[in-house]
Amino acid sequence: MQEWFTIKELTEAQLPGLPKGRRGIKAKADREGWGERLNCAGALLSRRRIGLRGGGNEYHFSLFPDPTQRHLLRNKQLSEPTETARSACWDTFETLTEKQKQTARDRLLVIEKVETLVRHGLQKNIAVSTIAAEQKVSGRSIYNWFGLVDGKPQGDWLPLLAPRHAGRRTSKPCDPQAWEFIKADYLRLSEPRFRDCFRRLELAAREHGWTIPSEKTLSRRMEQEVPLPVRVLLRKGQEALKRMYPPQERDRSCFHAMEAVNIDGHKWDVFVKWPDGSIGRPLMVAIQDLYSGKIVSWRVDKSENADLVRLACRDMFEQYGIPDQITLDNGKAFASKLITGGATNRFRFKVKPEEPTGILTAFGINLLWTQPYSGQSKPIERAFRELCQAVAKHPAFEGAYTGNKVDAKPENYGSKAVDLATFVDIAGQGIIMHNQIQGRRAPVCAGIHSFNDVFQRSMATAMVRRASEEQLRMCLLAAENVHANKEDGSIRLDGNRYWSELLVGLRGTKLTVRFDPDALHAGVDVYRLDGVFVGRAECLEAVGFNDKTAAREHARDRKAFIKANKEAARLHRKLSLDELSRLIPRIEDEDPPASPAVRLVHVAKNAAALAAVEDRVPEEQPEEEDLMERLSAGLRLVTE
Repeated sequence: MQEWFTIKELTEAQLPGLPKGRRGIKAKADREGWGERLNCAGALLSRRRIGLRGGGNEYHFSLFPDPTQRHLLRNKQLSEPTETARSACWDTFETLTEKQKQTARDRLLVIEKVETLVRHGLQKNIAVSTIAAEQKVSGRSIYNWFGLVDGKPQGDWLPLLAPRHAGRRTSKPCDPQAWEFIKADYLRLSEPRFRDCFRRLELAAREHGWTIPSEKTLSRRMEQEVPLPVRVLLRKGQEALKRMYPPQERDRSCFHAMEAVNIDGHKWDVFVKWPDGSIGRPLMVAIQDLYSGKIVSWRVDKSENADLVRLACRDMFEQYGIPDQITLDNGKAFASKLITGGATNRFRFKVKPEEPTGILTAFGINLLWTQPYSGQSKPIERAFRELCQAVAKHPAFEGAYTGNKVDAKPENYGSKAVDLATFVDIAGQGIIMHNQIQGRRAPVCAGIHSFNDVFQRSMATAMVRRASEEQLRMCLLAAENVHANKEDGSIRLDGNRYWSELLVGLRGTKLTVRFDPDALHAGVDVYRLDGVFVGRAECLEAVGFNDKTAAREHARDRKAFIKANKEAARLHRKLSLDELSRLIPRIEDEDPPASPAVRLVHVAKNAAALAAVEDRVPEEQPEEEDLMERLSAGLRLVTE
């Protein structure tokens, strides 16, 4: 049934309650603001008629006076409100403020009082006047409220009586190009002020003749039309948008001790003096048990590297056993082929079939990787925050503490650097205290126990794999793929050369060597790519560095040197080889000169000489004759 009507249709229908002429109906519509009225769902009650010749608006029947609506209902020209419309009406009511809801309740009370008086025999106009005087409202308002609920189920009167002020809907228009201009200027990562963007818009509007409203109007439109998450994404970036989504809370009590661990690196905010005399902030790689939260092992070095990760893992394997699952950071040290070689789910490096098997992969540990730049994925980050307060600000580190931010340096910044041995001792004591603090609020600690308590209680009943001596020795050995020399089968590694008779038969093949990076001169163990042990090769020339750390620093310096010289070479040689070839002139070959005489060759004489030589060569030579004697005889013959 029809719910929308144009002015022309209302004029032709001659409905009761409406003026009879087209001009009168249009004047009533303008006077009562039909074009700006909203329904209970917040939608306009007027719309553009699609397909109407000459254009024009059509209006919803709820805008019409009560007699008009009753006439349409009696003649079944209108449909009863659908369940969807009723649900939308109540949904809109729930979005109103408490003040607006109370206004609707007051209006409903007024209507119910009028209805009560009418049911007792009082005329409606007298009842309206009586209640209007009692409630101190106008009679016209009461009649308008009756118009809102006329023909509607009484159970839906409350949301229909709620005030739905459309507000000021007319304002100075904004040119579409100007709107796109200020959005492009304001919604960018530099986070400019809206006031500065509007000033630039004013300059552009004068230049291009755009029509723009006030700054406040545009700012309000920006907040209304561009959702807050979109504004945060375009002005603050994806990480800020990610923080707007609540993090997932994961229950770690489903594990037992040493079933799952997580590992990460932390750079301490303390200046340390290293044995070589250099000063810097140490980096610690630590492993935390996920069930209890206890830090089970840790190591310290100048930087985060695969050797540091390997040694921390070895300490854990030796003291507590091998976990079933480990969650790793996305850093290069953890994704190193030495640690996770053979894993197919790394975020870094290309996985190759011939790459050596990493330590964790060889132990059968399930490897999980955290998302890049996602600190909330690693529970150990919270332990690091606690250690920053409890250990980094230890009295022994006063003067060596650097502050946790660039703009948070203490006044005595850089006045001291502690020895490495002192730092390791105090950091170790701090980690022990961290594990022994009672009253932890983790679910497994229940606000009573420490990390150590729940760890020990779980370890008493947990089935944890123990590492064998061979596995522990494997942790001490780094692994790399190398090519055996094509001539003698020797292997070169970090400037040192290794050889064994067993390598002769493997010349030119690709092999895996395992070695102790802290003792490169002690030899290497050689394996085939399929894991078959070949033997041990001893170091022939000790020309490299004594340890892996020094070798790594040397390789980094060499790489920088090569890169710098490549760039210098590119700047010096500006001509390509093709351009150089085109600049070289062609040379024409000259005709050979004519010979003035021809020299005759005496073949007979040469043949006779050769025959004489052959006559002087013995027909049979003894097999025991020395090679030097043969050579001397030949030279004498040639001389003669």
